[in-house]
Amino acid sequence: MNSSTSAGVYANGNDNKKFKGDRPPCSPSRVLHLRKIPCDVTEAEVISLGLPFGKVTNLLMLKGKSQAFLEMASEEAAVTMVNYYTPVTPHLRSQPVYIQYSNHRELKTDNLPNQARAQAALQAVSAAQSGNLALPGAPSNEGTVLPGQSPVLRIIIENLFYPVTLEVLHQIFSKFGTVLKIITFTKNNQFQALLQYADPLNAHYAKMALDGQNIYNACCTLRIDFSKLTSLNVKYNNDKSRDFTRLDLPTGDSQPSLETPMAAAFGAPGIISSPYAGAAGFAPAIGFPQATGLSVPTVPGALGPLTLTSSAVTGRMAIPGASGIPGNSVLLVTNLNPDFITPHGLFILFGVYGDVHRVKIMFNKKENALVQMADANQAQLAMNHLSGQRLYGKVLRATLSKHQSVQLPREGQEDQGLTKDFSNSPLHRFKKPGSKNFQNIFPPSATLHLSNIPPSVTMDDLKNLFTEAGCSVKAFKFFQKDRKMALIQLGSVEEAIQALIELHNHDLGENHHLRVSFSKSTI
Repeated sequence: MNSSTSAGVYANGNDNKKFKGDRPPCSPSRVLHLRKIPCDVTEAEVISLGLPFGKVTNLLMLKGKSQAFLEMASEEAAVTMVNYYTPVTPHLRSQPVYIQYSNHRELKTDNLPNQARAQAALQAVSAAQSGNLALPGAPSNEGTVLPGQSPVLRIIIENLFYPVTLEVLHQIFSKFGTVLKIITFTKNNQFQALLQYADPLNAHYAKMALDGQNIYNACCTLRIDFSKLTSLNVKYNNDKSRDFTRLDLPTGDSQPSLETPMAAAFGAPGIISSPYAGAAGFAPAIGFPQATGLSVPTVPGALGPLTLTSSAVTGRMAIPGASGIPGNSVLLVTNLNPDFITPHGLFILFGVYGDVHRVKIMFNKKENALVQMADANQAQLAMNHLSGQRLYGKVLRATLSKHQSVQLPREGQEDQGLTKDFSNSPLHRFKKPGSKNFQNIFPPSATLHLSNIPPSVTMDDLKNLFTEAGCSVKAFKFFQKDRKMALIQLGSVEEAIQALIELHNHDLGENHHLRVSFSKSTI
């Protein structure tokens, strides 16, 4: 294949420039540019990098240049993939691969030579995704997603030189889909966990990607199998077990958390590369530092293949020098669009995942804000679901803050209305213990669930309401059994997030205020 011409035609020459760390990154696109690809890598291996994040719709390999272009089905999938691989450099054949947005909006490869293999690999993968055959490039014993396969994984962690918490597992496995429940326990002197996904397909890809990987350098190896259980029953939310769909569960009387043994573990000289290398006893490589919200290049040897953000490593444990406070209920939200964001907007959006008590938009840096949730579980839930989502044209980041509460301005202090206290708001969704809302927490999606619709409001009224808010309405349907509820599908997840902020609690007349949530269903 004449790689130089195809690269010129299809990459406008720009994607091929040597990547300088300070080159302004391209704006998000569903086409991704991959560099430093080992020459013997197969198409299926490159496609496998994108699979956990959504459907891969096209691929162009430029083997002579050790580069490739990968096209995802949606920009959201590409954004999620780049957000994941920014702090966690992916590896193919044990070599690091670098991913950034391409300048193209789509890949046109129809009339290029040598595309047959790429197209065959794409077809095989899409067949496997619909459960028909094994993934190419995967060992044959990986099998396929069989009918009736369990969404529950059994995880054993070998070489447990460092404590691995429930939060660490949640952070790693969430990259492959929505994690509903986790139970951890020790059996035969081994640390084990059962982890339930929303969908067996998520479990399949997580097992393929993570089985045999080390969480930290040379230790904490994951051994993953499908469980015979098809569902987990979690009674308590604590350090040992968690049901992420039910924030109302009691903590029970679990063992005290690991803080005392932890200190001893960190003091002991390690025979391996410590996950907490770095001046303050913490890897400088991880995630997004509190002040800026920018990603930091990974320091070689500081962390193994599954780099974790600081909040996940800290989990519930006090580690000296860690920036986010474990068990903290305050989030630092960065990369907001200061022209559109308001304290009320953040209150409504974060209020989908918990009760927001206070919001402070930074006076000197209005793209940053602090959001104080009712408790640490709700903060974790909001962070997991909202970090990496697009809002008003920018990709929002959320991490645990080093502040333990949001201070209200003193009397007479200039604040421009940027700090608001919502602790007594009537709009909290989770005030009532055992409220049905605990079971209806879903990730942001382009389909919204509407409720509390009065009888006089028609489909056209609601469609017009969303159109006037700047949305493109793709589909709408009332619930058959209950006309007070409906589903509305919008043009993108970003549109749906903005519509929820704008229209949740909108007055529809007759003393009815519209309730808006993300839906797990599509129309």
